[in-house]
Amino acid sequence: MGRAGTVRPVNMPAKRVQIVSLKMVRESSVTYDARRINGPESVVALVRDFLEDADREKCLAVYLNTKNEPNAIHVVSVGTLNSSPVHPREVFKAALLCNAAAVILVHNHPSGDPTPSREDMGLTKKLAEVGELLGIELLDHVVVGRDGEFVSLKGRGLL
Repeated sequence: MGRAGTVRPVNMPAKRVQIVSLKMVRESSVTYDARRINGPESVVALVRDFLEDADREKCLAVYLNTKNEPNAIHVVSVGTLNSSPVHPREVFKAALLCNAAAVILVHNHPSGDPTPSREDMGLTKKLAEVGELLGIELLDHVVVGRDGEFVSLKGRGLL
């Protein structure tokens, strides 16, 4: 007999289960004068310094409160020259921790061409579905190119 009257098979050690707590760690902060995100231009302005001149793909998530005010930016993935693997759990894990009402995904194309790939469109669809299940709306997925060029998948009717 194990503890609390449970029966444990002979020669099988007890399994240790970790007791955990979760918290978000603030690494730094940036000042954002506009206060609210009101379109893809404003989100690109917010994350420009994170993506500008990057030699590989970086994927960021901008988390918003109910007033579309950004409350966190999370680097979801840093990839290679032409790909950056993104899994929905990595996007929404931080969204849940910072009590986000909505999320905007932003990533760069180091080639300079912001045209969304087939993978970008598939990811957008998947994230929108997961967000709907969690009650955290995916407002947009923005692909940033060179010299301030960008493409909003919502603006193209792909979200």
